[in-house]
Amino acid sequence: MSDVLEIERDGALAVLTLNRPDAMNALSSELRAALAAAFADLEADGETRVVILTGAGRAFCAGLDLKELGDPDGPGAGLESGGTLIQAIERFPGPVIGAINGFAITGGFELALACDVLVASSQARFADTHARVGIMPGWGLSQKLSRALGIYRAKEISLTGNFVPAEQALEWGLVSHVVEPDALLDCARGIAGDMLSCVPEVLREYKRVIDEGFATTFADGLAHEGRIARDHARSVPPETIAERRRGVMERGRQQGG
Repeated sequence: MSDVLEIERDGALAVLTLNRPDAMNALSSELRAALAAAFADLEADGETRVVILTGAGRAFCAGLDLKELGDPDGPGAGLESGGTLIQAIERFPGPVIGAINGFAITGGFELALACDVLVASSQARFADTHARVGIMPGWGLSQKLSRALGIYRAKEISLTGNFVPAEQALEWGLVSHVVEPDALLDCARGIAGDMLSCVPEVLREYKRVIDEGFATTFADGLAHEGRIARDHARSVPPETIAERRRGVMERGRQQGG
């Protein structure tokens, strides 16, 4: 295991921590390779069903390692290998929870948007500085952010380069929860536990159908959902559904006090 990435396994949950705190977890070639390899391994092992992705220190991720990219003798290829990294995260069949502990800037913002659910520390800050640095996004930010927040809010973020604090990210719907820093991983683990209590094969299939529908038109997405639902319904015995419904009702009674 690389020193730049910490991997903690807890049953069907894995916690990946970007571990370059002195560099604000900037995505060096080593870290990009380690993170892509970790997601590929987790996808292949068949045991890990939910992943939490977070950062060490005061940043989630400051984006590409510009110092490394500016080195004429360095490894380069930041845009291409970064795209491969994003694809590796998005290929993981289970939910990926981004626990945004601090700054998520430009490429780090794109890394956050590759996750399925975002929770944030009160110290989290998001920024898209592509326009200020003078480069174009290549990992999906220009398309994902407008679909997540609406085109006008996305344009404000991307065309100003201004920082978005955690509470504003919550208000705008970018993150689901904002908590104190020492409660962030507990919050993410709580959501992960709820996900892990769902039917495993449906959890994977549900994520897939949401993502596939999100990438198409509304009408095509509805039709796609219908096909998936019909195929799945034929594979599940009615008595199994009835038993699961009883479990859901009991869970509702417990959560309702």
